[in-house]
Amino acid sequence: MSSTRKKLKARVVILSGPSGAGKTTLHDRLLSSPRWKGRVVRSVSATTRKPRGKERHGREYLFLSPRMFAYKARTGQFLEWARVFDHCYGTPMKAVRENLRQGRSVLLCIDVQGARAVRRRIPKALSIFVQTPTMKELERRLKGRGTDPAEAIRLRLKTAAKEMKEAPRYDQVIVNDDLDRAFRDLETVLERELL
Repeated sequence: MSSTRKKLKARVVILSGPSGAGKTTLHDRLLSSPRWKGRVVRSVSATTRKPRGKERHGREYLFLSPRMFAYKARTGQFLEWARVFDHCYGTPMKAVRENLRQGRSVLLCIDVQGARAVRRRIPKALSIFVQTPTMKELERRLKGRGTDPAEAIRLRLKTAAKEMKEAPRYDQVIVNDDLDRAFRDLETVLERELL
């Protein structure tokens, strides 16, 4: 790669879609790619849920008490926030503004209701919907993760059916039936929209 890199247009980039569609995998792959390092940064969301596995405060999420989260929401410190299943998630406004000011695009990996809220507040945000080719494939992935009981999977699939109806409202839809192809599609969209 050339040492002279084209300057990116700094934008908020939304990756959204149903749980299990692969948005987090695409998000993480993009951020670990040397091609996008320092040009696109992750937004560390705040949440009221407990850390899973090796997650650390400030790295994967900002783990907040329900009381602190409610205070930040009430005082307008989130670009968007939503209750998802049993927990609250929010995007801290200050970090997004600072990254944009410094010329870096900010990648948000958020649910559909959060994406809707961001698009209302930042109409020029680039919104990308990630989905599986079929609901059957989504179900297979959710079961394959082994992290949720059957009832939680049923609820996630019911929510996913509603979320899929939102796809036409996004700037771009990526069908994640093959991770490498989906990643190339994501890079193509970013090249077109940010370069």
